[in-house]
Amino acid sequence: MFKIKIIAVGKVKEEYFRSGIAEYVKRLNKYCSVEMIEIKEENLSDVKKTLKLEAENIISRVKGKSYALCVEGKEISSAELAKLVSSSVDAGEELTFIIGSSYGLDESVKSAVSGKISFSKMTFPHTLARLILTEQLYRAFTIINGNTYHK
Repeated sequence: MFKIKIIAVGKVKEEYFRSGIAEYVKRLNKYCSVEMIEIKEENLSDVKKTLKLEAENIISRVKGKSYALCVEGKEISSAELAKLVSSSVDAGEELTFIIGSSYGLDESVKSAVSGKISFSKMTFPHTLARLILTEQLYRAFTIINGNTYHK
């Protein structure tokens, strides 16, 4: 079965986010397996050191095609995400998506990935980004399979 890994810094504290994410992961299980990896959010007084430490924990877990979700990434449509997912499915490559903390991601992570994606020019909480990502992945699979979810 095709595998998607989501590496995210920090825990989802709010039940409403956990619920939404769990619902989309459940729906995704029809199409792929989803592994959610939570990296400890470091709280050092030096932001650069914090990001470096988080980066070490992230990079060691990345496999296959990898995409960092970050503000300087390319904005793509749901259909473009579906093409990205479809090409990895066809190639038999595992997909990894990375979501940083409220401080973002260290440059070493951004330079190590296959690409960078942005949901918007707006800033979202990293827990909301996780919900948006799982929903968009579900939408991508419905597009790929010709289901009616995507309009």
